[in-house]
Amino acid sequence: MDTDSISSPYRPLVQGIIRRRQVLPVSLLGLLAGCAVLLLLNPLTLLPGLLCITGLATYTYFKRRWWGGPFYNAWIVALLPIMGKMAAIGSGNSISNIFESGILIFIVISVFFSYANFVLMGYFKDISADQASGYNTFVVAYGWKKAAVGSDIFAFLSVLATGWGLSKVLTKEDFFSWSWAAIPFYLTAITVLILAQVKIHRIREEKKSHGPIANVVRGFLLLHIAEIVLLKPAWILFAILFYASFELVLKRRPEKGQV
Repeated sequence: MDTDSISSPYRPLVQGIIRRRQVLPVSLLGLLAGCAVLLLLNPLTLLPGLLCITGLATYTYFKRRWWGGPFYNAWIVALLPIMGKMAAIGSGNSISNIFESGILIFIVISVFFSYANFVLMGYFKDISADQASGYNTFVVAYGWKKAAVGSDIFAFLSVLATGWGLSKVLTKEDFFSWSWAAIPFYLTAITVLILAQVKIHRIREEKKSHGPIANVVRGFLLLHIAEIVLLKPAWILFAILFYASFELVLKRRPEKGQV
């Protein structure tokens, strides 16, 4: 709230339209409900679920340190595909044995770096507010240019991880397999990420950073939709509908600078 009061004064919590005592229990109940569903499918998801909640509750400390924010946020999100796989294959399967086959490791790596890129890119719109609030983010500590290069590295590693996973599956598939439908999503993700990275190098204004940030979010979704379609080709129509719904919501958001 300290940063938002400067850079995002339009947010309901900052304006006092909603209160902290209302937001906290709703947030906690939502997290617990999501973890409970996964817990019913596989009780062993309890540990990563608790780690996610603990990570979210302790994030502020790490955001104040330039070396911590993107990585700390990213490991929390990277637990989600692990929990999803554990829930999908049911009880009796722990974290240690779900990596034995398939491409889960590549998906986790891609989620980690693509979300770290989103976090780092998001800091560009809050530089002044973070400085005033005592958040020594990477952008504050090392400046726009170096942070943009760091963002490039995160984007490249996420694209590489997803591409590696796709190649491991597609090299074993017939050319006419529907798994190849993942490629258009993957190529589109690369395109929008390139646009995001080029733009963040060219601009030097916080208020203009929401464009590259939005493209990083698009790239994040498209990379992982590609992985989903690769492994579940029958879900392609749902994937298209899901992404179209995302674009509609993004277009209709009341505050264009907020992504």
